[in-house]
Amino acid sequence: MVARLVIAAPSSGAGKTTVATGLMAAFADRGLAVSPHKVGPDYIDPGYHALATGRPGRNLDAFMCGTGLVAPLFAHGARGCDLAVVEGVMGLYDGAADQGELASTAQVAKLLKAPVVLVVDASSQSRSVAALVHGFASWDPEVRIGGVILNKVATDRHEHLLREALGESGVPVLGVLRRAPAVATPSRHLGLVPVAERQTAAVEAVAAQAEQVRAGCDLDALLALARSAPPLPDAPWEPELEPVAGRPVVAVAGGAAFTFSYAEHAELLRAAGAEVVTFDPLRDEELPEGTAGLVIGGGFPEVYGAELSANARLRKAVAELAASGAPVAAECAGLLYLARSLDGRPMCGVLDAEARMSQRLTLGYRDAVAVGDSPLAAAGTRMRGHEFHRTVIEPGAGPAPAWGLRQPERRVEGFVRGGVHASYVHTHWAGVPETARRFVEHCAR
Repeated sequence: MVARLVIAAPSSGAGKTTVATGLMAAFADRGLAVSPHKVGPDYIDPGYHALATGRPGRNLDAFMCGTGLVAPLFAHGARGCDLAVVEGVMGLYDGAADQGELASTAQVAKLLKAPVVLVVDASSQSRSVAALVHGFASWDPEVRIGGVILNKVATDRHEHLLREALGESGVPVLGVLRRAPAVATPSRHLGLVPVAERQTAAVEAVAAQAEQVRAGCDLDALLALARSAPPLPDAPWEPELEPVAGRPVVAVAGGAAFTFSYAEHAELLRAAGAEVVTFDPLRDEELPEGTAGLVIGGGFPEVYGAELSANARLRKAVAELAASGAPVAAECAGLLYLARSLDGRPMCGVLDAEARMSQRLTLGYRDAVAVGDSPLAAAGTRMRGHEFHRTVIEPGAGPAPAWGLRQPERRVEGFVRGGVHASYVHTHWAGVPETARRFVEHCAR
């Protein structure tokens, strides 16, 4: 039994991340073991959650992993904790396009049997807030909205008007937060700036969020609401795979340029028998000793293009590893790093392609099928993932593409070359754990 809350909002921009992170930090400061979670595929918010709690931020994505894995993955992350706080995505009822409630915060709340706290941006309303909250609370009877936190409240008079209106709604006010510049987190082309790029400032921002939440929210009432959630019957997910002999070293790119990864990926690689070693392409001039395979996830190589290009020794080592036929799995930022160039700067040159920044945002879930065999997937393997970038690579697919995509439009994408599998599509291996076993098996060869 883990006490749990889902922090949701009517729309993006209402302050979910500030409130959720502040609650995590405030409860952790009370001595509670707090498990942080994020609905959807986003990598950046979980970094702030981890900073607030000292535990890995974990994603709960019903599209990529399937609805049946949401509660087990939650239980896996929350094992041994006193409280779990789940930050929602977009608006409460927003999910995968054209697929009803799939992957919405509301669906995850129902799968977790968790009460929802609605964060409302009250900056431009007074009595209308009651109609808004009533609509959200009554839309789906299976979604239990247990309280409201009013954000961006201007004055005591404004707070009085909001509380008076909500008094008729039957949904209790569990917090009121004033505008506070100190809690703001800077954004850029893909959302918030990751923790790894602003460690000191991020620590200060999370501390300010915790203080704001402590001052403006009824933590005792919120904890009581969390403890009202019923037990979950689901057994925790386990990264159970038959380990490969030989314990091959799998190098995983990290550091400020490659911050996008799911905690379950490293857990699955270890379960499959790999020794997982993290390296930083911005600082390390050599791959980890004995590297037999390479995983380069997402991040912001476009921000660090000059530094990545300047590290010529590591670029050469990556190119030589790929040329040897060793398995290399690259997603999004990793794809760009393997290209000949990024914004005109030399990269690893593993792929016969050029990458550059673009004004166009590519964002959305993808239903993908492996076009051919690779160390990551056998031909015909179906995986679900997502794209999230403001870059383009030309050509968009090699002679042997990585994936055939079935939504939103049919196209081939990515590159398979020797042991390299490179693509814009981010995947969550917990949904298809055999991916990790296959990859480690190829590393052992």
